[in-house]
Amino acid sequence: MKNRLARFNTYLAVTLTLVVGCQFGSKKKEATQMRLFIEANPDGTDRNGPVTIGRTDPFIINVENQSFLDEGSIAKAWVVDALGGFQIMLQFDRRGTWLLEQYTVANRGRRIAIVAHFGPKRWLAAPVITNRISDGLLVFTPDATREEAERIVRGLNKVAETLQKNNP
Repeated sequence: MKNRLARFNTYLAVTLTLVVGCQFGSKKKEATQMRLFIEANPDGTDRNGPVTIGRTDPFIINVENQSFLDEGSIAKAWVVDALGGFQIMLQFDRRGTWLLEQYTVANRGRRIAIVAHFGPKRWLAAPVITNRISDGLLVFTPDATREEAERIVRGLNKVAETLQKNNP
């Protein structure tokens, strides 16, 4: 119970720091929220629902309403060059690595829907789980411009840095 309360207080402190700092500081708001959701079969309940992924060639998938990972578990993010474009690479902390491994083992063949709030809210990608991810490294091609991807990564790294400062 103490661990959950401490984690909640840390998230609350980070959120307040980022919100207050962004409102009164001279810099633009840079914090990015990111959530990962697992694909689910529609069952007629309110535990899951459809989302639209992509803007130029949109498709709909059904996802669980509760995310299984968020920006609080991201240790570092990068924009990396890839064949024909770029990708976002996320390195998760110990807890995030463990959860990513558990979900990729249990849900092979399903998709991980990734949403980011970086000003606008956008469903960035829904890569198919083809194998177990045990190293905590998730790489995906986002539905975003390179500038947007760099903005997302800066915001994620800012959140990770703030969390690391508050949890030495």
